[in-house]
Amino acid sequence: MLIALDQLSGAARLGASDSVDGDTVIEVGELLTSVIVMAANVVRDIRENIRNLVGGRMTHYEQLIDAAVQNALSDLEKKAQSRGYDGVIGVKIATPTVVDGGVEVVVYGNGFRLHQSAAKKDDDQL
Repeated sequence: MLIALDQLSGAARLGASDSVDGDTVIEVGELLTSVIVMAANVVRDIRENIRNLVGGRMTHYEQLIDAAVQNALSDLEKKAQSRGYDGVIGVKIATPTVVDGGVEVVVYGNGFRLHQSAAKKDDDQL
């Protein structure tokens, strides 16, 4: 589960509350990062450089950045699971960087664990 803070309704109250929907307690853990560097195809890279000179959308780089972002998000989620977290909160994607022959994407956020509140545990036992 990946959560950007702006995706949560009532995110402003998150700082004053330790619950989500009134039945779980969030334990925020360590900062997790994922860095993906993907190389471009040499022939397509030449074509994109020509397109850069004359103007227009550089669709190959757009696709490469999209793939890198998806890979980084997937990697971040796997890291969270391997460290025992239920997900990542506050997910941010740093501005992707296009360098000669490739792209770099950095994704980061804090791992979190969800715990049932005491009231919810009592309800479940009944």
